[in-house]
Amino acid sequence: MPAVADTLRLATYHSDLSRQGPGLVLRDILRGDDPQIDATLAVIVAAGADIVLLQGVDYDAGGLALAALAARLSAEGADYPHRLALRPNTGRPTGLDLDGDGRSWRARDAHGYGFFSGQGGMALLSRHPVGAVRDFSGLRWSEMPGSAAPDVLPPEALPVLRLASVAAWDVEIVLPGGPLHLLALHATPPVFDGPEDRNGRRNHDELRFWQLYLDGWAPAGMAPFAATRFALMGTLNIDPDRGEGRREGLRGLLDHPRLQDPVPRRPGGGTETADWPDPVPGDLRVDYILPAAGLPVVAAGVIWPEGEGADPPLSVVAEASDHRLVWVDLDLRAQ
Repeated sequence: MPAVADTLRLATYHSDLSRQGPGLVLRDILRGDDPQIDATLAVIVAAGADIVLLQGVDYDAGGLALAALAARLSAEGADYPHRLALRPNTGRPTGLDLDGDGRSWRARDAHGYGFFSGQGGMALLSRHPVGAVRDFSGLRWSEMPGSAAPDVLPPEALPVLRLASVAAWDVEIVLPGGPLHLLALHATPPVFDGPEDRNGRRNHDELRFWQLYLDGWAPAGMAPFAATRFALMGTLNIDPDRGEGRREGLRGLLDHPRLQDPVPRRPGGGTETADWPDPVPGDLRVDYILPAAGLPVVAAGVIWPEGEGADPPLSVVAEASDHRLVWVDLDLRAQ
């Protein structure tokens, strides 16, 4: 499954590189005896990707955990000298009692669910240099055109709560033939709320943000998006056909004229990317790579082996995360 010459392999992977306290994932990476981290390394190495977008990885201001992870990968022959990690919205306090329990400092009161600031953030590993970065994670939900925020938030939260539950970036990757932009996100699950469907509406708007961005809208003070070589990728946390969620936001991306859906499949033919309990929610497709419509896609897949005869075997992939790594190969020679 390694990428062939003259192609660029993109991968997105909702890892489980998160722990219940700050610094603990760094501790476990450095110890070198954690089976779950060993399994995660095996999955990333097996993917052979040039660029890996990680979700579910704890953030620290010095980038120590990501650097330690990259060092472990390098020892396995997978070098990623260029890295990006920005402070996510997970665990970042709002100072408001968003869930109405009389307290304002708990996980559900943060901009994104988290027991500490930076828990379960987003990070990028790349074999190519990282150029300019637009970080949209600070955009207030109420600032987006047509936002559902006024319908589901208390008035005091409207000027405070951010749209991105984790993070939203436009990252330029510097390639020999010209830049490639990665539109990276990790949207909130459209569940774990009440009849007001706040998380469902927020997920919808997190996805609709990128529709607006591709259509020429940009937050105040930013120039419209003008790149032609790009890919939208990350955990969108909604399946096209099954499970909960407002599918209009997802369909707006899957059907967008500037995007294409290569529909990566596991070896058995399914499109699912998350191994969740049956029957509810069941295995769903929630992780995506959607390249620009004009980019030639050579191949695509999901690392979800059928049994123990694969490399890595199913037991290792399952140990690493309940999500599966998704990859897409692009041919950028003629672009």
